[in-house]
Amino acid sequence: MNIASDRARLPRQIPYIIGNEGCERFSFYGMRNILTPFLITSLLLYLPGSERPGAAKDVFHSFVIGVYFFPLLGGWLADRYFGKYHTVLWMSLVYCLGHACLAVFEHHRTGFFVGLGLIALGAGGIKPLVASFVGDQFDQSNKHLAKVVFDAFYWIINFGSFFASLLMPIFLRQFGAAVAFGIPGALMFVATVVFWSGRKQYVMLPPAPPDPHAFSRVIRTALLAQAPGQARPGLWLAVTSVAAAGAAFALLPRLGFVAVACLALVALIGGVGGGAWLQMERARGTHPDAAVDGARNVLRVLVIFALTTPFFSLFDQKASTWVLQGNEMAMPAWFQSAQMQALNPLLVMLLIPFNNLVLYPLLRRHGWEPTALRRMTAGIAFSGLAWIVVGGLQLLLDGGTPLSIFWQVLPYALLTLGEVLVSATGLEFAYSQAPASMKGVVMSFWNLTTTIGNLWVLLANAAVRNGTVTGAIAGTGLGLVAFQMFFFAGFALLAALAFGLYARGYRGQDNYRA
Repeated sequence: MNIASDRARLPRQIPYIIGNEGCERFSFYGMRNILTPFLITSLLLYLPGSERPGAAKDVFHSFVIGVYFFPLLGGWLADRYFGKYHTVLWMSLVYCLGHACLAVFEHHRTGFFVGLGLIALGAGGIKPLVASFVGDQFDQSNKHLAKVVFDAFYWIINFGSFFASLLMPIFLRQFGAAVAFGIPGALMFVATVVFWSGRKQYVMLPPAPPDPHAFSRVIRTALLAQAPGQARPGLWLAVTSVAAAGAAFALLPRLGFVAVACLALVALIGGVGGGAWLQMERARGTHPDAAVDGARNVLRVLVIFALTTPFFSLFDQKASTWVLQGNEMAMPAWFQSAQMQALNPLLVMLLIPFNNLVLYPLLRRHGWEPTALRRMTAGIAFSGLAWIVVGGLQLLLDGGTPLSIFWQVLPYALLTLGEVLVSATGLEFAYSQAPASMKGVVMSFWNLTTTIGNLWVLLANAAVRNGTVTGAIAGTGLGLVAFQMFFFAGFALLAALAFGLYARGYRGQDNYRA
C-alpha cells in the first residue's frame, strides 16, 4: 500500500524541469515578442518605410520556421546518440550564445541574424525534448498525474511569456536593444543552471539501440518491396515527391531559401509517407506485425499533425500581423502594441485551470466527453473566429474609423482559447501516441506543425507581392490586409472541418512506459 501510494506521487524532479521551462520561455518570448518592432525601428531602417513591415514579417516568420524545424535534429540526436538530458544541456549553451549575439550585434545585421540562427538551433533542439523528458519521469502507476503536469508545463510556459511580453517592450524603449535582448539571455543561462541542478534525480532513459524494425526501416521496406503481379504505386508516389522537392528550388529567386526548403520538406514527407501507406502491407514478413502496425499508426498521427498547421499559421501572426495592426490603433502614451501579446499568456494561465476544473467536468456531466481530438477540433475553429473578428476591426480601420487597441482583446481571447485547446492538448497527445523508440522524433514532428504553419504565412506574403494577385484582391473591395485576414480565417475553419472528420475514425494509443 505504501509503495503504491509513494509511486503515485508527483516525481520530485519535476520542479527542476518546470523551473527550467519557465525561465527558458521568458527568455524566448522576451526576445521573440520585441523582434518585429525592433526590426522595423532599427535593423531594417535601410529599407523604404513602406517595405519594412513586410520585410520584418518575413524575418520573423523565417526565424519561427527555424525554431520549429530544428526539433527534427534535436529529436534525432537524443533518440539515437546522446539521450534527452545531454542534448538539452548542450543545446541550451548554444541557445545562450545566440542571445549574446543579439545583445552585442544590435546594429550589425549579419551578427544579429547569426544570433537568431543560433537561437533557432538551440531553442529548436531542446523544444521536443523537454516536453518528452517530462513524460519520461512517469510510468503506468502515476501517468494520470502526467496529464496534470503537462497542463502545468504549459501554464509555466505562459507564466514566463506573460512577464516577458509585458516588460521587454518597455526595456526596449527605455534602455535600448542591448539591454532588452541581454535580459532574456541572462534568463536562459539561469534556465540552463536550473536544469543541470536536477541531474541526480532525473529518470534518464538511454538512447534507443539500433533497431532493425525501426520506423524508417519499415517505411523503406514498404516502398521498395515487390509483390508478384502488382505495380508499385507507393514507390512512384515517393519518387515523384523527390522530384517535386528538387523542382521547388527553381522558386528560390521568388520565395527565398527558407520557404523553398520548407516546400521541399512538405513534398518529401507527404510523398514518402503517402507512398509507404499505400504499400505498408508489403513490409509484413520482413518486419513483425507490431512494427508494421506501429509505423502505420505513426503515419496516422502525422495526418493529425498536418491538419493542425493552419492553426499555427494564424496563431504566430499575433506577433507580426496583429502587432502591425495595433500600430494603426489608438493607445495610451505609456503603452506599445507589442505589449498586447501579454494578454495571451495571461488568458492561458486563467483558461487552463478553468477548463480542467469547470468546463470539462461540466461537459462530462452533460454526456459529452472532451477528448483530445475533440478539443483540438474546437481550438482550430476558435482561431478562425478570432481572425474573422480581427478582420472586421481591420475593415473599420481601413474605412477611417478610429479604434482603441483594446478592441483586440476579443480576438486575443478567442485565439487563446483555441491555443489552450490545440497546443496544450497536443503536447500530451503527441507524447502518448509516440512509440517508445520514437518519442523525440514524433515530438519533433509535432513541433514541425508550427514550421509548416509559418510556411503558409510566407507563401501568402509572397503572393500579395504579385501584381495579378493584388489586382484581384482590389476587385473584391477589401484592403490587402483585411483580405489576408479573412483568407486565413477561412483556411482555419476548413481545416477544423477536415480535422473533425478525420478524428472521428482515429483510434488513440497509450504509449506510456510500463
